[in-house]
Amino acid sequence: MSEYETNSLDTRIWQEELEDFVPHRVFDAHVHIYRWAFDLDPNKASGPFAGGIGAMFPEVTWEIADAVDAALMPGRQIERLAFPFPFPSPCDFDGSNDYIASEVAKGGDRSRGLMLVRPQMSAAQVEADVRRLGVIGFKPYRWYAPDAVEGRLTDFMPEHQIAVADKLGLVIMMHLSKRDAIADPENVEDLLRLSDKYPNAKWILAHCARSYSSWAIEASASKLRGLPNVWYDTSTVCDSDALDALYTGVGVDRVMYGSDDMIGPMRGKYITFGRAWAYLSPTNHAMSLAHCDPRMTFTRYEQLRAMKRGGRQVGLTAAHRQALFYDTARALVDSVPVPQGQ
Repeated sequence: MSEYETNSLDTRIWQEELEDFVPHRVFDAHVHIYRWAFDLDPNKASGPFAGGIGAMFPEVTWEIADAVDAALMPGRQIERLAFPFPFPSPCDFDGSNDYIASEVAKGGDRSRGLMLVRPQMSAAQVEADVRRLGVIGFKPYRWYAPDAVEGRLTDFMPEHQIAVADKLGLVIMMHLSKRDAIADPENVEDLLRLSDKYPNAKWILAHCARSYSSWAIEASASKLRGLPNVWYDTSTVCDSDALDALYTGVGVDRVMYGSDDMIGPMRGKYITFGRAWAYLSPTNHAMSLAHCDPRMTFTRYEQLRAMKRGGRQVGLTAAHRQALFYDTARALVDSVPVPQGQ
C-alpha cells in the first residue's frame, strides 16, 4: 500500500466536500522535490524529519508528485512551482538545486522551479546559479539564520540576494521566522521596506504568511494589503479562521493554493491553540476516539476544507476559485522571465 493510497474516509471527504470546490486546472505554488540523501546530518535518522518525509517520501521525483496529485485530486490538471526541501545544515545545496532543475524540466514549460539559498551565497553566485539552472527565484529558510527562531528576515535572506531578485524580477518564497510570525512588527517593517526598495522582486509569503491561526494575519493584514509585489500561499494551513482572515485581510486576489507536498499527503492536521500551532498525526496523540471514526485523512484535505470554509464570509465565487487555484499563480509565474545563461 502506498503512503497516499485513499481509503473510504478520504473518498467520502473528497466526493462530499471537495470535488465541487477544486477547479479542473490547478497551479500548486508550493511543492518540495528532493532526496532524503540531501540531508547531510549524520544524526538525521533520529531527527525531526525521520519519521515523516524520511520514512514516507525519501526520494520525490516529478513522477511521484504526479501520482500523489492523481490520487488526491483525481481528474485535475496540475502545474507546479517546485523547490528543494530546506534541510537544516548541513544540507547539500548544490545537489538539491541540480536535482530540482532536472525534475522540474520533466513538467514542460508550464511548471517552474526555485533554488535553495543560504545567506553565505554571494550575489554573483546566486545569479550564476539561477541562470545555469533555469529557475525563477529563491527559496531561503529560517534554519540558515544565526537565530532560527527569532532571526530577522534579512538574517537568512540578505539584501545582496534580494537585489539579484529585483534585478531579474525573480520570486522569493519566504517562510517567515519569529514566534509571532507575520504579527511581529519587525517582520512587517522588513516586508514594507524591502518590497518598496526592491519593487521587481516578487514575494510569496508561505503558509498564509506563517499564520496558521487567524490572530497573526489579523494583526498585520491592514499594513500589508495593497503591496503590489507580495502574494500569499495557503500551504498546510488547516484553520478556516486563518483563511477567512487572509481572504478578508489582503484580498482573495493575492492568495494562491499550495500543497506543501510531500507534507500534504501525510495523514494529520495542523491544529491551533492559544498563540501556538502544532502538527497532529496518528502517532503523536493519546486521545480516546472510540466514539467516532478515528481515522485521519490527508493534511491536504484538511487544508482544502479550511480553504473552502474560510471563504464563507467573502463568498467564494467560481471566478474566485479559479483565481485561487490557478489564475493568480499562473500569472505570477508567467511574469517572471526564465533567466538566460551568461
